[in-house]
Amino acid sequence: MPAIAIRAFSATTALGRGVAAQATALDTRRGGLRRNDFGATPLPTWIGRVEGIEDAPLPPRLAAWDCRNNRLAWLALQQDDLPEVVARLVARHGEDRIALVVGTSTSSIGASEEAYARARPGADGQVRFPEDLRRPIVHTPHSLGDFLQHATGLRGPCVTVATACSSSAKVFAQAARLIQAGVVDAALVGGVDTLCGSVLYGFNALGLVSADPCRPFDAARDGLSLGEAGGFAVLERADADDAGLQLRGYGESSDAHHMSAPHPEGLGAGLAMRDALARAGASPDDVGYLNLHGTSTPANDAIEARAVAALFPASLHASSTKGWTGHTLGAAGIVESVFALIALRDGLLPGILNSASPDPDCGPQIRFDNARRDIALAMNNSFGFGGNNCSLVFGRGGAA
Repeated sequence: MPAIAIRAFSATTALGRGVAAQATALDTRRGGLRRNDFGATPLPTWIGRVEGIEDAPLPPRLAAWDCRNNRLAWLALQQDDLPEVVARLVARHGEDRIALVVGTSTSSIGASEEAYARARPGADGQVRFPEDLRRPIVHTPHSLGDFLQHATGLRGPCVTVATACSSSAKVFAQAARLIQAGVVDAALVGGVDTLCGSVLYGFNALGLVSADPCRPFDAARDGLSLGEAGGFAVLERADADDAGLQLRGYGESSDAHHMSAPHPEGLGAGLAMRDALARAGASPDDVGYLNLHGTSTPANDAIEARAVAALFPASLHASSTKGWTGHTLGAAGIVESVFALIALRDGLLPGILNSASPDPDCGPQIRFDNARRDIALAMNNSFGFGGNNCSLVFGRGGAA
């Protein structure tokens, strides 16, 4: 596929705000997980919580969209010169020629939880939300996209992608298609998901939450740690002489196997990875780093490792970074794409945090220790409930 230039990228997670905070934490192997302190009756688990959301209300002009998720979106949007880069693209192309494509899993459902908890009968006996939460837009899945459109002033196509944990990986594919079709010249893509009761207790009800910090690909792994995060990237049609970071390929597939379990043979995962490599015009041997979906659940990690071992050589450095941030659900795709871009830009290949005993059933591609070396291509896997799979390939302009 024609290359798509990445003009800027950023992530805000439990590790801190902006790319520098993420890179430093990965390099020093400093994790962001903490004992769960979210909610009135915290579930006994560990979480990746972003500091400062509660103390960062939205600007008055955006107060109608105020909620935890949109506050985190606003914080994440202020990092790494994103507003300035977007402004330059608006000056170059016009606000109606820049798409906004963002992913989320639960959007602002935390505000809806609060609204129902505080709902009371009125004088007519009808139960109503409290006055401060009678804002219909924050109770819809498109709350994030609508908020960001008003926050940025962009007037191109505005899409909210909600495909569970692959949401903010699939935004790259959707934006690339819009650019390649000539509908727009550039796109702001990203994803945001925040902690809420529905996420914590919902995943716990599925038996997927560990009482300890998650240990991806460890022989004794017993579940995930949930987190929250936001991140963005600015994409533009690449010029012939662009030598910077680029989206080189994407692959998408749908297992249609089970509502919450991946295909036992990893068929969808394999299809997505092969499709991404084919679009990039690359072979498995060309990839230097692969950020795995690696949620730390017994089934997910084993199936993904099997699919990776069937495709890639033993020399691949593959890892899950969820031990640093927790599983950030609809934001995982953008956060872990940022980590793949850090690997490509800096030669910093993260290992796996908290894990000590490699699962003997996983292939040699799974690396626990950090490494440093220059690489030509980096990949990211993001797999969601219902078998919504997406793999992305990143490279540099002029590289194979």
